Amino acid sequence: QVQLEESGGGLVQAGGSLRLSCLASGFTFSGYNVGWFRQAPGLEREFVAAISWLNANTYYADSVKGRFTISRDNTKNTGLQMNSLKPEDTAVYYCAASRRFGRLERPESFDYWGQGTQVTVSS
Repeated sequence: QVQLEESGGGLVQAGGSLRLSCLASGFTFSGYNVGWFRQAPGLEREFVAAISWLNANTYYADSVKGRFTISRDNTKNTGLQMNSLKPEDTAVYYCAASRRFGRLERPESFDYWGQGTQVTVSS
């Protein structure tokens, strides 16, 4: 059974850092695109970052570029290092994985999702 589990969320002051992790079970990330998305209350799920399995290229939303870094290994771990956090980064963060080709900034390109981890940034 394919499962993803995020961890590392919490409460942090603006300007601080957090590192989110996502652990895969039932499969490994080898051959999978990996993405991170977030959803704030009342808003749609939005793209944060992704890494392609094909060429290891990374992609970031403009709002997090230069502050967040996505990483992965080819076993069971992916991470999202978040620096210089802002109150507007407050959201539930989800990791996602897929073997399909597609636009990695779109949630519909991903087949497997974790349950999410809450990140709250106080001003």
